Amino acid sequence: MKIGIIIGTNDPEQAWNAVRFANASINKGHQSKIFLMSAGVEIEAVKHDKYDIPLQLHEFIKLGGVLFACGTCIKSRNQSETEVCPISTMNDCVELVEWADKMVTF
Repeated sequence: MKIGIIIGTNDPEQAWNAVRFANASINKGHQSKIFLMSAGVEIEAVKHDKYDIPLQLHEFIKLGGVLFACGTCIKSRNQSETEVCPISTMNDCVELVEWADKMVTF
C-alpha cells in the first residue's frame, strides 16, 4: 500500500509519533511519503530529551521514505532547505495525495 502522511505540527510527541508511524509502515512493506507543512517544517530542528525526531527522520530516509517540505512554509519561518527537508510545492502535496492509497495527517 502507498501511505501519504502530512505533518503540520511541531509538537514533539505528535511529530515523533508521526515519523515513527511512517517508519513502521515501511517496515511492514508499504511505501511511505511525508509532506511537512505549516509548523511541521520545523520538526527537524525540534530538540527534546524524550522524543528524538531527527533520529526518526534519518531512519525514515534510510528506509527509503520520501520527504517533502512546503517551500512557502519554510520561507515564512526564515528557514532554508536542508538535506532532510527539501523545498517542495503545493503541487507536490497534491501529487502525494493522488499517489497515496491512504492519507494520514498529524
